[in-house]
Amino acid sequence: MAVHAVTVYAGQIAIMGFGVTDTIVAGRYSDISLAALSIASAVFITVFVSLTGLITALLPIWAEMHGARRPRDIGPSIRQTLYVCALASAAGMVVMLHPAPILHWTEIPEDLQPDVIAYLAVVGWSLPAALLFRVYSTLNQALGKPQLVSWLQVAALVVKVPLSIWFAFGGAGLPAMGVVGCAWATFVVNYLLLFLGLFLLRVEKFYLPLGLWHRLEPPHGPTLGAFARLGVPAGFTIGVEITSFTLMALFIARLGTVAAASHQIAANVAAVLYMTPLSLGVAASARVGFWRGAGDEQRARAVALQGTHAALFLGVFFAAALFILRARIAAIYTTHADVAALAATLLAIIAFFHLADATQTVAIFVLRCYRVTIAPMIVYCVLLWGVGLAGGYLLAYRGIGLFAAQESPTAFWFAATFGLGLTALAVNVMLRRVSAHVVSERPTVRSGRPA
Repeated sequence: MAVHAVTVYAGQIAIMGFGVTDTIVAGRYSDISLAALSIASAVFITVFVSLTGLITALLPIWAEMHGARRPRDIGPSIRQTLYVCALASAAGMVVMLHPAPILHWTEIPEDLQPDVIAYLAVVGWSLPAALLFRVYSTLNQALGKPQLVSWLQVAALVVKVPLSIWFAFGGAGLPAMGVVGCAWATFVVNYLLLFLGLFLLRVEKFYLPLGLWHRLEPPHGPTLGAFARLGVPAGFTIGVEITSFTLMALFIARLGTVAAASHQIAANVAAVLYMTPLSLGVAASARVGFWRGAGDEQRARAVALQGTHAALFLGVFFAAALFILRARIAAIYTTHADVAALAATLLAIIAFFHLADATQTVAIFVLRCYRVTIAPMIVYCVLLWGVGLAGGYLLAYRGIGLFAAQESPTAFWFAATFGLGLTALAVNVMLRRVSAHVVSERPTVRSGRPA
């Protein structure tokens, strides 16, 4: 699990490097560009991550097929996900190519809207490529071959960094495009990743037993139904989590450029830190799914709990490091004194936020291996939307009880941290109870498979 997680982490950090690069480039270009990126990336990430949740949630299905020695079942299952990708791409592109209603509803300042709309128009057309590459990524995670994804993601970062700088600032006959240039760099990289993934699926002998390159079957109701029962609640759960922070960014934009820019820095750091528990969650769910498919429920539960314990340990370490280095980290992103000062304050809160985030992420991933999706979805709705987002809005703009309106992004992050802490407690209790119940109800059937 550790080897798997470290490999996934390398790739995920490379992907997060996309956002870090764009944030630094936009911040160096202008404060307006950084504020526009904060809003545009919030919308894009909400759509993209929610839709990829439909696909990522299928990892346990393919991991169980792998553990049960049924490779020929994986090919037809993968082909059915193409229908999921087609529907998800169409839905996501509608939102990103027509964002005006969202921008008007959240009262985004008029001077930021042109850059936001232009950014989303470019990255919207890259969504199909990004979703198809996520299928390739999820398949490799389920098969225990994350290195076939991670090296592509690292290579993509090497391409992304110079492209973002060149497209944003111009040069060699290309006009400066600012934040929209970062979007074009993302577009190019997403299609490059898709091409390389398809090339490997075609030539790598490792995939031959799966029978991937057969004729596409018509939509298969039972298979798509199983996808929906697992993927839709999981995708909605991720959507709740992401929208709670997307709307936070949009509501914070009302407070002005300094608030929006400092929030973008804080959100980007939080997202980078999230890559550690995310990697552990992917690795743990792949191993839990494998052992469940192999019939060893005790081993599956042991792996699940090891994953949550590792997430807690690493969460404490990274939270402490962030708290100590918060001012230096903020200074990397911007030279604007007011933005850096407010960002440093937000990073102190995010240190505690990350601790809660780390402990809930692995649990939510592994719960999908036990087909537990509805209860976590309800918990997310109540605590992240109700306590985190609504509480932050009230604390920022209206006040709560003895606390007057803060009119600062700190109010949103305080409420989000409290809500996420309660979420972490709830989903970890669920995981322990469900996994213990399964072990007691299902006798272990040894498959003889190696670890």
